[in-house]
Amino acid sequence: MFKPLILYIGLRYTRAKRRTQFISFITLTSILGIALGVTALITVLSVMNGFEAELRERILGMTSHATVTGLDGQLEDWQKLNGLIDNYPNIEGTAPFINGQVMINADRRVSGTMLRGILPNVEHQVSEVAEKMKAGSLEQLMPGEYNIVLGAELAAYLGAMVGDKITVITPQITSTPAGILPRMRRFTVSGIFEVGMYEYDRNMAIIHLDDASRLFRMGEAVSGLRLKLDDLFNAPQISRSIAQALYEDYRVSDWTQAHSNFFRAIQTEKRVMFIILLLIVAVAAFNIVSTLVMVVTDKRGDIAILKTQGLSSPSVMGIFIVLGAIIGVVGTLLGTAGGIALALNVETIVPAIEQFFGVQFMAADVYYISELPSKLEWEDVYTIAGMAFSLSLLATLYPAWQASKINPAEVLRYE
Repeated sequence: MFKPLILYIGLRYTRAKRRTQFISFITLTSILGIALGVTALITVLSVMNGFEAELRERILGMTSHATVTGLDGQLEDWQKLNGLIDNYPNIEGTAPFINGQVMINADRRVSGTMLRGILPNVEHQVSEVAEKMKAGSLEQLMPGEYNIVLGAELAAYLGAMVGDKITVITPQITSTPAGILPRMRRFTVSGIFEVGMYEYDRNMAIIHLDDASRLFRMGEAVSGLRLKLDDLFNAPQISRSIAQALYEDYRVSDWTQAHSNFFRAIQTEKRVMFIILLLIVAVAAFNIVSTLVMVVTDKRGDIAILKTQGLSSPSVMGIFIVLGAIIGVVGTLLGTAGGIALALNVETIVPAIEQFFGVQFMAADVYYISELPSKLEWEDVYTIAGMAFSLSLLATLYPAWQASKINPAEVLRYE
């Protein structure tokens, strides 16, 4: 069976003889180094992609894609504005809200939290809190009933359950014959939600919009309108167009502004981790240099004979480039397969390790997410595999060039 000479000799040099066992061992370690580096890079980037997607989904499940408020932080004519914006292109839903900082007291426990007033019948248009209820429902928030829905962590801290009475204390003050006192109101816990993010589960409570208006003395005004867009990744452009349509009477912001530092930090961390792990792949790839230098030294006699028989210097270079490319291809393929398999099964493997060793890698009260998500991006896989193979080829150039410069007369003089 015919084989190209360069490819045939390159493949022959990958097979060990008794006197070159050590060289073959170095070749094997180079392959394993590339494979491990590629596996680690694909797995880590997939986990970071999963973190970013999970955080974005959970954050946007509680916050809006965009928000419209007045220049003074309140909207007086929100019903008229709501009707205007609701017919605007790219808007899928709108809902008014009132936000305020309060203290919640239950028995002997006190906690500061964010209190949000909503309209339960339209809240589903802009958030997913109705789907995250562990007990009760948003429909139980009736105007004038003074019911309240607590985050799961907040309820656990206060020791509050559905049906319990709690006291909400606002920063506003009330003048009484006994003196100046903070405004407070008794509420009944009617539900508990859990979105899976400690920030919201521990620091968020929800009441009806009318109750919030009375509690904060806002009259007919609200804090603003929350918007759900048809394309959350196009939120900055849509927000700018809405702001231009509303002239300068309102302030329009989007989720990329509210959480810009957070997601920018994730992107920066992802780039840094990519560079660090790519250096590991580069170190493994440049082990090929030492491997090929040893092979060249061992095969000097063979190279000299081949050159005396008419093999050109570029062809000699090609032999060792083929040898290095084989190492790179095998290592990259093994690493890619391992990385894909690991990235697709991280969510199963990590809980099994935690259960086996009795540890928890990510405590819910410390991290935003208590489980390890993974999202495999094929573009990342192609990029990593391509760069690993390119580094492997780059590492072959110097040893191959050295082999092509061997002088047959000097090598065969004492043979």
